[in-house]
Amino acid sequence: MGMDVSEIVTPFLGALQASIAVLLTIFFGVLAAQFNLLSGDSAKEVSRTCVCMFLPALLITNVGAELHLDTGVRYLPVLLWAVVYNLLSMLLGVFATRVFKLPAWVTPALAFNNTTSLPLLLVQSLESTGILNSILMGDSDTSSAAINRAKSYFLVNSMVSNSLTFALGPRLLRPHDEDATKDDSAKPDQEHPGSHDYPFDQREEDVENAPMPVFVDEETSLLPRALIQKSCQAEREGYKRGRHYWDRMPNWAQEVAKVIYAFINPPLIGALLGALIGLVPALHRLFFSDTNHGGYLNAWLTAGIKNIGDLFASLQIIVVGVKLSQSLRKMKKGEESGAVPWRSMTFITFVRFILWPLISIPIIWAVAKRTGFLDADPILWFAMMLMPAGPPAMILVALADVNESEEREKMAIAKFLTISYAITPLVCLAVVGSLKASEAAIGSRL
Repeated sequence: MGMDVSEIVTPFLGALQASIAVLLTIFFGVLAAQFNLLSGDSAKEVSRTCVCMFLPALLITNVGAELHLDTGVRYLPVLLWAVVYNLLSMLLGVFATRVFKLPAWVTPALAFNNTTSLPLLLVQSLESTGILNSILMGDSDTSSAAINRAKSYFLVNSMVSNSLTFALGPRLLRPHDEDATKDDSAKPDQEHPGSHDYPFDQREEDVENAPMPVFVDEETSLLPRALIQKSCQAEREGYKRGRHYWDRMPNWAQEVAKVIYAFINPPLIGALLGALIGLVPALHRLFFSDTNHGGYLNAWLTAGIKNIGDLFASLQIIVVGVKLSQSLRKMKKGEESGAVPWRSMTFITFVRFILWPLISIPIIWAVAKRTGFLDADPILWFAMMLMPAGPPAMILVALADVNESEEREKMAIAKFLTISYAITPLVCLAVVGSLKASEAAIGSRL
């Protein structure tokens, strides 16, 4: 009996440490807002910077470092599984929102779970507890190497999740109301480069009449004026040619281009660059080998990219704390601060912490034990079992900013995310189940 208790308590403590780390980071965001270190507008800009710069950098270094030409096939099941469970979650969210009349943000909350910051913190906590030692590949496999592989699996999953988030998320956030005005339903998402309806939705006169900066302010480019003029001219010429070719394309080709364009976003570009660097041996050596072995970019370029990539997880959570602070201030003043429907909260918690682990663990166990589709790496099986589990993505706040949602809705989302991460220790049930299922599948593969 003592062994059974310890097998539950140890992963529970690991999950508890990860959730406390997240909650403390949210608290630091609240403090930053309370002491006027970060305003709502500043947090919005930080959120955009995280998505457009820090997350792509994180994907470049982590995916590139772990991806090799001889191990690239290992990541194909992760890509396939990520697409499958995200689309199924999305369909479930759309169904639940429309049938049970839940708020529009419930759909992306169900569709997109935290695939970056929490899994990375969780595996780091699990490494310190040593409970992953039972599923290492052999005596030559170390805990740190296994953790690095787990991080790369979660980040590949994150690439898919983030691509779907910004391609489809803004549409999912819009209320499914037949009485909604056409203007509201067709509002362009100007703040994200991959969320326009099609590549040439800017009016030609806007490009033609783009003003040159006259007064110097905080938005004035530091580039020489002659270079700015040439770049503006090149932009106008490129737009004219692109618009010309676009108008000549058949309707079916335009529709295909719209779908492809919707998925082009900074996280996907970062992941593709990381894959390119990892799969090309010469580039992998330049970026990730020691200087004495040809890694001439490792000490400065790779290190610089890694430094800004490591900022993503914490800063994205800081933004949630700032939003939560705004909500608490309004509550104190007796103003509308965004209510969290408990029916929605209960439903999302059940799906994310109970239903998906009950689905993913048996499926991945069966595939790992009875087929050769998955690589013989128990850490891979463990990571894939955990991928659909856990609270909604912190990036939901950035998605609300991109969609220009009402401030009341943003504050409700911030409170909902805080509650979700307060109950994150529930993920220990999925951790224990995934660990035991991976151990059970080892005998038939190793």
